[in-house]
Amino acid sequence: MARKILIGVGILIMLIGAIMIYLNYRNRSLSPPGSAELTNGDLTMSITYSRPSVRDRLIFGSAEDGALQPYGVYWRLGANESTEMTINTNVTFNGQDLAAGTYKLYAVPGPESFKIGVNSELGEWGYFEPNYDLDLFTTEVPVTKGANVEQHTISLLTGGDNTINIVVEFSDVRLSIPVQAK
Repeated sequence: MARKILIGVGILIMLIGAIMIYLNYRNRSLSPPGSAELTNGDLTMSITYSRPSVRDRLIFGSAEDGALQPYGVYWRLGANESTEMTINTNVTFNGQDLAAGTYKLYAVPGPESFKIGVNSELGEWGYFEPNYDLDLFTTEVPVTKGANVEQHTISLLTGGDNTINIVVEFSDVRLSIPVQAK
């Protein structure tokens, strides 16, 4: 009798493990990992994130309209794990002072601008809102409407001397965040 129970528990554990592996693979295949890295002068920056796709959905908008990411609600700036940025030197991030290091980036979308949060909490699954007490700051970035981009993309483009622009594109939204070495 005890042997049958152990076999049953073993099969149940294997089944749960297989389901977890499948769901993890499915999430990663629907929103594969992305990264960007760039050096401009004394500034080196890298960003890791996941890349969801539009897939005929309304991404940004009101909750009443059925938007996947409603205005005024936390967004991990991607999918799966948190979006993280690493910088090698002290910078100004959209005009705010920021020390060299690795940080979580998140957003709160709006129709005209996105609030971008820079947070020191790392290693957490991105779905959950960050500990806002660990925010270094939040900053407003204006929305530029652009061509429809099917898959969420973060690019790093050179600006002026020692400046890198973080360009976030998804659906018809485009953001550009200047980061300049001090």
